[in-house]
Amino acid sequence: MKLTANVKLACMALLAMAVFVAAAQRLKAAPRQSVQVEMQVALPLFVQVLMTAGDRNLAANIAAIRALVVNNFKMKPEEFAILAKVQDDVSWLNPGHEDNYYIAEAILPWQGEVDPAQRILARATKARRYDYQPAFFYAFNLLHFKGDAAGASAWMREAAEFLPEGNNRLHMQNLAATWLDRVQDVDLAIGVVEAMAREAKRRDFQGYLEKRVARLRTLKVLRGAQASYQQRFNRPLVAVQDLVNAGIITELPPDPFGFGFDMDRSGRVVLRNSPPQKK
Repeated sequence: MKLTANVKLACMALLAMAVFVAAAQRLKAAPRQSVQVEMQVALPLFVQVLMTAGDRNLAANIAAIRALVVNNFKMKPEEFAILAKVQDDVSWLNPGHEDNYYIAEAILPWQGEVDPAQRILARATKARRYDYQPAFFYAFNLLHFKGDAAGASAWMREAAEFLPEGNNRLHMQNLAATWLDRVQDVDLAIGVVEAMAREAKRRDFQGYLEKRVARLRTLKVLRGAQASYQQRFNRPLVAVQDLVNAGIITELPPDPFGFGFDMDRSGRVVLRNSPPQKK
């Protein structure tokens, strides 16, 4: 008896399903290899390009997939270093690879691989002139992981330039100005915020920045008074009010924002960025 075409197809489908079920059962019983094997080696760049017949974008995509599928929850420090190398290679092959810089920012800096993450973000910033996020992340990393407030402010101002005029752009410029309060070189901070005020297109934002300049000038005066206090009494300043009590200044200058001044952990006079807490 000859089988019809439909019966043959049904038999083949049943056979394929039986093979699939049997294979699945065997795989389920077999010991699983950790996905960490994906991060045991980073291939040289020329090998990656050679394997894709010279297609750098394809080589970048293949390497990016490695970074995407790896299980990073139980990775060791040396494996994060390999992950950083893999993602750094992707960035070199295709600087504008969006998934790559997202993953790099989400994982690498928090695992001690700050410098590779910054290289990836810097390349993405240059390649993606329409995308503010790489510069934004670069600025955040400079401040949070490197403690470089001046550099972070500069990168945040660059990130703002990628955005159209509007509130989002102003928020970024405000962050850039606020971070300058932490800069050791107060004259540098004053110069930058003054330039921002001159270039501001909105009058209200310009006035706000001019108040920030006034705060920074007051901070410069207080830092000078602090230096005089420590030179005269040969001891560190404990509280800002001690400058008045010791006769170094007649009174504490007003803060245009009304927040006042404080001492940081290193013993420097600093600007408050919020009202003092009531005791």
